[in-house]
Amino acid sequence: MEYLDYYKILGVAKNASPEQIKKQYRRLARQYHPDVSQEKDAEAKFKEVREAYEVLKDPAKKQAYDQMGSQPPGWEFQKTRGDGMENQFEGAGFSEFFESLFGQQMHGRRHQTAFKQRGQDQHSKITLSVEEAFSGTQRRIQFQEPALDPNTGQVTLKTRSLNVKIPAGVTAGQQIRLAGQGAQGMGGGSNGDLYLEIQLEAHPFFTVKNHDVYLNCPVTPWEAALGAKITVPTLAGSVELKIPAGSQTGKKLRLKNRGFPGTPSGDQYVLLSIYIPEPKTEGQRALYQTMAQEMHDYNPRQIFLRR
Repeated sequence: MEYLDYYKILGVAKNASPEQIKKQYRRLARQYHPDVSQEKDAEAKFKEVREAYEVLKDPAKKQAYDQMGSQPPGWEFQKTRGDGMENQFEGAGFSEFFESLFGQQMHGRRHQTAFKQRGQDQHSKITLSVEEAFSGTQRRIQFQEPALDPNTGQVTLKTRSLNVKIPAGVTAGQQIRLAGQGAQGMGGGSNGDLYLEIQLEAHPFFTVKNHDVYLNCPVTPWEAALGAKITVPTLAGSVELKIPAGSQTGKKLRLKNRGFPGTPSGDQYVLLSIYIPEPKTEGQRALYQTMAQEMHDYNPRQIFLRR
């Protein structure tokens, strides 16, 4: 069954007032009325315009139509017999889409159709610090959702608050499903769900990739050359790390299970960067001169000479 965009047919915005909808309907009805219009397919267009107006002028029907959205999430209709008179309003010119959506509740018809539709799922984003994502936290979030004003028939946005528990170990791009916290269902249909997409703030020295954590760690030349035990931070607290002798910049050391919690837990990787201290005294400059003399045969650019 083809979905009909009643707003597009009438040429009005979703937040158009009842007066705007009525004015636009009258204009199009005059334009396409079969008795006066010379346009091609005027009768078919006139029926579409009349059907769109029948829905958008009625606050209850407009709300039901708006909640279905442009891609219905799964809707069903249950027809019930009132007096044994089936199809008594057939031929009125309404589409199959209209009849399926609203049945025979209009124009005083005895035949009734009970409309039942699940509410739409809603999506939002929530930004956490790396520490909050690692340990879990609670947040009170506010978001806006469309609501129909029964007095004016206009769709407005209302603010809703919700307390959310964020589990430990959520990662960027992960979605948290809050069942039944989406749009309200119609005709006894269940509410939709709310999906929160996790975003992580940039951290001054930790980088998170899936459940693994990366840390760029500066070390001194003598720590890298001779080997050392140093203290490095992790999200669960500081730990001692052994640097092998002869380490170079870019060497990656693994701290097992020190990443984000999960099944399995992630690891933390420490990437070494050798920092050269600037000589500020004569003794320090002499030390560098001694190193240059003692290691004169070491050339890290030797690989360039082979080409």
